[in-house]
Amino acid sequence: AGVHRQVLFATVGWFAGYYLLKRMEYVHAKLDRDLFEYVRHHPEDFKPAEKRRIGELLDDFYPVR
Repeated sequence: AGVHRQVLFATVGWFAGYYLLKRMEYVHAKLDRDLFEYVRHHPEDFKPAEKRRIGELLDDFYPVR
C-alpha cells in the first residue's frame, strides 16, 4: 500500500477514535448525572453505612497444612 493510503487510514482511524471517545464520555456523564440525581431525590434508599472494624470485615484465617 502506498504512503498516501496509510496516512488516509491513520487519519480516518484517529477521527473515528476521537468521535467514539467523546461519545463514550457523553454516555457515561449522562448516566452519572441521572444516578446522582436519583440518589439526591431518594436519600432514604442510600443511608450511610455504619463504621466497622477491619476484623469484622475479614474472615477468620485457618492455615491449611
